[in-house]
Amino acid sequence: MGEHPAYVHTVLDCERPREVAEFYRQFLGLVYRDGDEPPTDGSPDDADWLVLTQPDGTRQLAFQQVEHLERTTWPEGTVPQQVHIDYLVDSVEELERHKQVALRLGAEVRLDRTDDEEEPLYVFVDPAGHTFCVFVA
Repeated sequence: MGEHPAYVHTVLDCERPREVAEFYRQFLGLVYRDGDEPPTDGSPDDADWLVLTQPDGTRQLAFQQVEHLERTTWPEGTVPQQVHIDYLVDSVEELERHKQVALRLGAEVRLDRTDDEEEPLYVFVDPAGHTFCVFVA
């Protein structure tokens, strides 16, 4: 490998891996790792581990099933974010377009900081409650 470990992907715990994987697949334009696609033959989808990649096969996100996941209450309350992922866009127009896509796919806005002239952003939670930011670079 080399002198240091190689980054593989970020793993998100979730109660329903397919639901959360589908959210990120559609939001980020990712694809399933070979063999992780949803069943098309009518068989039950009992996947407890899924991986999404870039179209070239570079791993991005994985989803691991857990029995219970307490949703973050950030920015208020007692359950912190614990981890979040940042995504960049080129303009405020793109930021608003991606906001609409995220909401349509089941995200919720937790923080609207679009009035910040230096770094407009939204903080969202995905359908499983993980926080992620989309901001203008």
